[in-house]
Amino acid sequence: MPVELADVTVIMPAYNNAATIGRALASIRAQTVPPREVIVVDDGSTDDTLAAARAVDLGPTRLRLFRQRNSGAGAARNRAVAESAATWLAFLDADDEWLPAKLERSLAVTAGGGLVMSSHNLFGVDAAGDHLIDSRARYLSNPADPYRTLFLRGFISSSTVLVRRDAVVAVGGFDDTLRSAQDYELWLAVLARAGGRFETFAEPLLRYTLAADGITSRLDRKVACSLAILKRHMGVLKRLPGPVLGPVLLRTLIIHVEAVRGHLGRGARLAALRQGVLLLPRLVSVLAALPFASGERPDFLARLVPAEEVAP
Repeated sequence: MPVELADVTVIMPAYNNAATIGRALASIRAQTVPPREVIVVDDGSTDDTLAAARAVDLGPTRLRLFRQRNSGAGAARNRAVAESAATWLAFLDADDEWLPAKLERSLAVTAGGGLVMSSHNLFGVDAAGDHLIDSRARYLSNPADPYRTLFLRGFISSSTVLVRRDAVVAVGGFDDTLRSAQDYELWLAVLARAGGRFETFAEPLLRYTLAADGITSRLDRKVACSLAILKRHMGVLKRLPGPVLGPVLLRTLIIHVEAVRGHLGRGARLAALRQGVLLLPRLVSVLAALPFASGERPDFLARLVPAEEVAP
C-alpha cells in the first residue's frame, strides 16, 4: 500500500556532522507519519556530511541536498525555508534525534487546537545519558500569553517545533546577523502574531545532544545577542496589551543572572563579577532604548546566501 506522507518539510542545517547526520535522518525515516520532504543544507562542511546524508534511505520521503559557503545555521535554515514546498515546517538539527511518534503527535496537537505552532518536551543527552527537560512547566506559567512567557525566558528547542510555513515567511525568517539565539528571536516574532494559537505539550519526543562546547557556553556572545533581541522586542511589547516596563526590567535581570551563573559554573569568578558590575549600565541602556523600540525586523529571507542543489 502507498504510504501517506504528511504535508511537512523537515529543515536540517548541517556543518561537519558526518558522524551524526545519518542517525538524525534515520530518526525521520522511523516516523510513524513520514514527512513529504527533507531539506538538508550543508553550511560549508569540510568533512563528508553530504556523503553521510546520501547514504540514508528515507523511503518515500524526498531528500533534497544543498551546499553553500559557511554562513551559519540561520542562513542555512533560511535557504531551506525558501526551497520548501509543504504547508508545515519541522526542524531537526543534524546531531539530534526524533522519537518515532514526533510528527504524528505534533500534527495531531496543531490540528486539534487550530494552532500556528507547537513544541514539546525533550530528553537532554550527555555523557551521563538521557534526562527529561520539561519545557512545558515554564510555558504553563502563563498559557494564555505564550509570547510574554517566551520573552522572559526561552523554553522552545528548535528541533521540537512544528510551525506553519507561511507564519515563518510572514515575519521574514531567521535573523542570520545574530550569532546566538536566532531561533529564540524567530519564535518570538511568530508568537507575537499567533497569540494563543500555540501549545507546548508534555510528551518528550526529541533526544537533544547537550554539547560541552555548544553555543550556550559562549556566554559573552549569548548576552550580547540576548540584549539585542530584548531591545528589538520591547517594541512588540509596546504594541500588545499589558505591562511593558516590568517585563523589560525582569528580562534584563534574567539575562545577567544566567550569565553570572554560567561563569560561576565554569569557575570564572572574575568574569562573573564583571557581568554583575555591567548590570546597572545595561539597565540604563535598555531603558534609554525603550522609547525608540519599534519591534520591526527586516525580511531576512530576502537576502538568501547563494546555494547549490546537489544530487541525493
